[in-house]
Amino acid sequence: MSKFSVDGSAYSAVAVTPSDSKNIGLTRGLYVGVAGDINIIPADGDGTTAVLIKAALAGVVYPFGVQKVLATNTTATNIVALY
Repeated sequence: MSKFSVDGSAYSAVAVTPSDSKNIGLTRGLYVGVAGDINIIPADGDGTTAVLIKAALAGVVYPFGVQKVLATNTTATNIVALY
């Protein structure tokens, strides 16, 4: 049985502590609890090229496949990784 639901929704969630070195695995999305910027390494990236998502809104699920949520330049808080 696949871990993924038929409708594509997440099957698991984990609180994220932004880190410049820790890989969080490949996410299906990120939930932002408190608005701010999110500096990410995308899932399909080379593992080093960051993308800064400016002014991410609170209470929103962003459907980003992500490898890392970097501490540098991330100001959003209460981020949850969805798998």
